[in-house]
Formats: sequence, structure tokens, C-alpha cells
Amino acid sequence: MSAGKAEELPLAPEVEPALGGMRIAAGVGRMALTLASLVALLALWWLCVTWFKLPPYILPSPLRVANALWSGLAVPLDSQVGFYLPLASTLVNSAIGFVIGAVLGIALGSLMAEFRPIETIVMPYAFALQALPKVAIAPLIVIWCGFGDGSKITMAALLAFFPLMVNTFTGIRTTDPERLALMRALAATRLETYRFVKLPSAAPYIFAGLDMGMVYALLGTLVAEFLGAQSGIGVAITQAQAVSDVASVFAALVLLGLIGIGLHLTISAVEHRVIHWAGRHKN
Repeated sequence: MSAGKAEELPLAPEVEPALGGMRIAAGVGRMALTLASLVALLALWWLCVTWFKLPPYILPSPLRVANALWSGLAVPLDSQVGFYLPLASTLVNSAIGFVIGAVLGIALGSLMAEFRPIETIVMPYAFALQALPKVAIAPLIVIWCGFGDGSKITMAALLAFFPLMVNTFTGIRTTDPERLALMRALAATRLETYRFVKLPSAAPYIFAGLDMGMVYALLGTLVAEFLGAQSGIGVAITQAQAVSDVASVFAALVLLGLIGIGLHLTISAVEHRVIHWAGRHKN
């Protein structure tokens, strides 16, 4: 053992299985707590509908929502009356807009962090754009890009762009100075320092931005669909509202909520594999 730094001792053979069992038990406990909260929410929902005798066009019962959800899912994948085609349209446009917004956000955030003049020029306009309410500029985007997929992709990219830009900029600027000093001592180029030190250091921030940006891209697509589109789950919600089919509206919202959870879990799984050294998922 050196005098300056203590060596890391390996765990005893019987300790690692115990730690694995504790992690499994903790995961089961969290899952049980989540299920219990869901059951409590559904019970409260049902009691409110029953106790106050709310009509279905105000607040449908959980059973009516479940029936509407089943009616939208128990159809062929190419059916025009189910949820599959609208969801596919929304998700495809959200994914395209998310990729565009993420690439532009990471690129511009990196340039702003690397070059002060770019930060000075771009940062005020970026924050001014973010401060604008997206619902207010969405009609302009629909007018400029039309009622097709263009407006949905543009809105998705716009909402996904800012979290990625800010998180990338912040992550690079918070790089450990000692690592930067080491790269200077090794005569590394700016690109090498960015690739091997700054970008890995900013990876947790970037993945946090990806987590937010993916959900924001879905939200941007829905906003464009609400304002005017030919297809998408937002169009299906608007059509259900027009005929006071609130149960179908709730069913679509449930689907969107489940998709949001799935997207978050996907980003978390990728983050855990890519930046396993960060330790954000060890608890």
C-alpha cells in the first residue's frame, strides 16, 4: 500500500451477493410503492366519480377510460379508428424533431462553451427565444411549415433544442480544471481535449438534457397537432373532444403518459450503459 493513496480492497465473496440482494429488495420495494400509489389514485378517482355523481362528459370513471383504451388498442395495427396510426405519426415526427434538436443543441452548446465570442453573440438570442411562449409562436410555425409533418417536426426540434444546448454548455464549462491542466501538459489539441475530457465530463448533463428534450419534443409535436394537422394523437384527442368523448381523451392521455415513462426509462438505461462511471443509478 502506498503512502499517498490507500489501495481499494476487494469485497469479501459473501458481501457481493448480500449487496445484490439488498439492491433487488430495494427495487421491489420501490415497485410496490409505485403500484400502491397507483391503486390509491384509481380508488380516489372512482370515489370522486361515485360520491359526487359526476357525468361522464365531466369526469369518466376509470372503467370507462379502460374500456375506451381497450377499444383503441384491440384493433388491427392499420385500423383508421384505433390509436396505433395516430401514435405512430406522432412518435415518428417527435423522434425526427428530437434528433434534429439534440444534434443542433449539442453542437451549439459545445461551440458556445469552447469559444467566448460565439457565447457572447448567441446566448442572448437563445434565451430570448426560450422566453417566448411556444403556444404563441406555434401558429406562426404552422403557417410557415404548413399543416403537415413539417410544423410538427419543427416544433419538436425547437422544444428539444434548448435543454440540450444549455446542459451541454454547462457540462463542458464545469469540467475539472485539473484534467484540463493535464491535457495542456500533454500538449493535447483543443479537439483532443474536447473529445477525451470535456465531452465525457459533460455526458451526465447531456443525458439529463436528452431526458428532458425527448419529452419536450413529444409535447411540441402535440402542440402542432392541436393547432392543425392531418394526423397524430393530438388530432385524435381534438376529434374526441369535439364529440364530448372524454373517456377517449383520458385514454389517449394515459397512453401518452405511459410513453413518457417508457422514453424516460429508455434514456436512463442508455445512460447507465454509456456513462456507467457517473454513479447516478447506483442507489
